[in-house]
Amino acid sequence: MIPPYVYDAGALIALDRNDRAMWARHKLALAEGRDLHLPAVVVGRVWRDGRRQARLGKALAGCQVDPVGSDTSKAAGVLCGKAGSSDVVDATVVVMAVAISAIIWTSDPTDIGQLASSSGARPAVLIRAV
Repeated sequence: MIPPYVYDAGALIALDRNDRAMWARHKLALAEGRDLHLPAVVVGRVWRDGRRQARLGKALAGCQVDPVGSDTSKAAGVLCGKAGSSDVVDATVVVMAVAISAIIWTSDPTDIGQLASSSGARPAVLIRAV
């Protein structure tokens, strides 16, 4: 089984800005049949104007946007408390990645790494920098 990916806001911003390396990763993941997940709150963090974000819209079409329910929200809040963080969106990325054993693509591996470490997930969450 190919592990799924979870993108954080930085990965989406890179796609929106036409970052060639991130687009190459994204296209390869699609070609491999890899599942690509986004917590819905991550989309809200980056979506501003669909008329100006055609590339981002194209990238989103290949991803599964996952709703963030009460259980996930609570788990993200608990994780923020453990990690000493206030970034509930990044915590949601980590909670979802742990739940599906995904690799996280992020522009902020330090903060995501601190959250992932605080999650206590075993095996550890794999984090890749955009």
